[in-house]
Amino acid sequence: MSLIDNSYPKSVYKKLTRSNNCMNKKDKIISSYYTEHLSVKEIANNFDVSSAYITKVIKKDARYIEEKQYRKNLSKEKRKIDQRNFIKNKREHQRIEDNYDTVIAQHNQATRELSDSRHISIRAYRKWNSSAYIYNPSKHRYEFDDTLGRSYAIPKYIKER
Repeated sequence: MSLIDNSYPKSVYKKLTRSNNCMNKKDKIISSYYTEHLSVKEIANNFDVSSAYITKVIKKDARYIEEKQYRKNLSKEKRKIDQRNFIKNKREHQRIEDNYDTVIAQHNQATRELSDSRHISIRAYRKWNSSAYIYNPSKHRYEFDDTLGRSYAIPKYIKER
């Protein structure tokens, strides 16, 4: 059996339906705010009403202060996480920039070393072919790895300075 009976005059029936719909709307608004945790603006857009009306409805509920504190704490946590991510990304970006600057400096240094004269120095050659030379601590020199094969133009050993 329905609460609204058709025996009422039309004007009373309209008022009853309107107030019933209004109660349903208020319940839906309260449910959206307190259980689904939607923002006032989202609820206002969903129900096509003003945000002031939504605020008026939700402030009448006893859970309003608790919900407000919950949302405040949630916002604090989200801000902390966002700040950590921002700092992390900024540091990563700075590390990449520093690495790039280091590579550029190394490139410039290598260019200066290799272009000082027509011939590359023995020390620069050993530096650029470090995997081909093995350090012999007893003789204090770098010796060429014979397993690699060497032409006569390649130094057999390079003394340490």
